[in-house]
Amino acid sequence: MSKHDPDAAAYDSVLLLAYGAPETMEQVRPFLDNVLRGLRVPRERYEAVVHHYELIGGHSPLNALTARQASMLRAVLADEGLNLSVHFGMRFAQPFIFTAIRDIIRAGRRRTLSIILSPYRSEPSFDKYVESVREVLDAADPATAPVVDFVEPWFDNVYFARAQAGRVHAALEAIPAERRDAAELIFTAHSIPTAVASRGPYVQQIEAVCRAVAEENLGRGWKLAWQSRSGSPHVPWLEPDVNEMLRSLRASGAADVVLCPVGFVSDHVEVLYDLDIEAAATCREIGLNMVRAATVNDDPVFIQGLASIVRERLGNSVTRREGSAS
Repeated sequence: MSKHDPDAAAYDSVLLLAYGAPETMEQVRPFLDNVLRGLRVPRERYEAVVHHYELIGGHSPLNALTARQASMLRAVLADEGLNLSVHFGMRFAQPFIFTAIRDIIRAGRRRTLSIILSPYRSEPSFDKYVESVREVLDAADPATAPVVDFVEPWFDNVYFARAQAGRVHAALEAIPAERRDAAELIFTAHSIPTAVASRGPYVQQIEAVCRAVAEENLGRGWKLAWQSRSGSPHVPWLEPDVNEMLRSLRASGAADVVLCPVGFVSDHVEVLYDLDIEAAATCREIGLNMVRAATVNDDPVFIQGLASIVRERLGNSVTRREGSAS
């Protein structure tokens, strides 16, 4: 398995990778046990997350959205005459990564291009997926196991920024016209320990997307806040927390805010609870009007972005902004 393959034209399949999520309340505890295997997490934190799932209805749309993304990508590639099967696998939920690779083997596919459905580079959002795939391939029959190459983080894909910008524009339209220009635009992403962030370009890549999305919205000003932190309170994580920023903005006279969860490409508990419930409650408490921009989910523009990533590896197009890393 390698990250780069000079014979890209030999690809016969695509593998999308995502975190996975429970689809029923009965699946929540087994899911969390899988995620937290080997980690020491206070019981109160564990139960708090269970309650978060209760509050969003015991169901995350992440798996269904990933399936939809794969289906739409398959259709776009087929329309372009590219005979590539498209599969998807989850780290912590069904269909698991090993199931997806099993299906690739059964389909007789030999060379797979894998796209992790997080645009940014960090140990949790990139390296852990590579490790998971490697473990599956190490256990597979070498005679039938496919070669799996990974696309490097694709934060600079222009279609991704364009799709997210469209969601921000729609959110801004929900604010009364006379107040729209003064509305604050706050991007959010998953906080990680500062020690982990210092070992990679995670923060810089997120900031690059914030700038691109803001530029698509007439160069609008913006701020970046962090959400969904966990772990020991004694370990430094990326700050400021989104709720702290909301309080600070209101104290400075802000009346309206658009929250854009640019760190995520699909709705799941970190968006549906941490923003739609927790941050929204903060805003109600302090009298700040909040509109949450949608994630890109199955936006056709975003799907074109995934297709452009495949085409780029096939050598048919270049879709990165000038001056960005490849």
